[in-house]
Amino acid sequence: MFKNFSKVLIVLTIACLMFTVFTSTLEAKDKIVIKGSTTVLPITQKVSEAYMAKNNVSITIEGSGSGNGIKSLIDSTCDIANSSREIKDSEIKSAADKGGKVKEITVAYDMIVPVVHPQNPIKNLTTAQLKGIYDGSIKNWKELGGKSGKIVVVSRETNSGTYEIWSEKIMDKKDIRRDALLQASSGAMVSTVSKNRLAIGYVGFGYINSSIQPIVVDGVQPTLENGKSGKFPISRKLYKYINERKLTPATKKFIDFILGPEGQKLVKEAGFIPIN
Repeated sequence: MFKNFSKVLIVLTIACLMFTVFTSTLEAKDKIVIKGSTTVLPITQKVSEAYMAKNNVSITIEGSGSGNGIKSLIDSTCDIANSSREIKDSEIKSAADKGGKVKEITVAYDMIVPVVHPQNPIKNLTTAQLKGIYDGSIKNWKELGGKSGKIVVVSRETNSGTYEIWSEKIMDKKDIRRDALLQASSGAMVSTVSKNRLAIGYVGFGYINSSIQPIVVDGVQPTLENGKSGKFPISRKLYKYINERKLTPATKKFIDFILGPEGQKLVKEAGFIPIN
């Protein structure tokens, strides 16, 4: 009986050791936390999915806006900040004050494309007309050659990198009309415009789908070629920011993957313009 008990004890001990090794292996998985721009979100999701399938790494992604992503990087609550606009001097200083050193990495090119409901007959607008719509000096679609109806202006919130580029390139950094419907994400922007035939909004090129109608701006079509060449009036770069002083091997390897041939192929598949 004692021998049998000893055998059972040995088996249980081995099983416990195997469970401990298995658990340790799971816990040893590298972790990367990414926060920020919802525009860069489709790229990050697609690349992360492919990367995790080949590597022992866990990637957590949060779309909270460019400004919030950069703030999280400064506060050391994420490893990578997604941003659809350049980091500000004040943010670089804030990071330095906390002992950080921020590095900027361009991962793709993009266009901010004005969009309307598919039933809207308006297909072309100038940058001046877009400014008029968003500052409130143009209030009705009939002023633009469309059917009579009050224009419903939809915009991103001010902490969005997309909003900041729109403000710079279209609004000359002047305020948008007070009754604009503010959306927290690009997905919410698409949803809002797709449900209102009088609405107009703006999204990154990667978010365009059949539920909304892209607008030609100043006679230039929003195509990949025109975005990459910079011919489209509202073109921009998309970024990932890291803190060089807290850069882990896992984060560096992930960034290298995005910038490599496979990662850039996935950037294009996500609907954005590769840097190469």
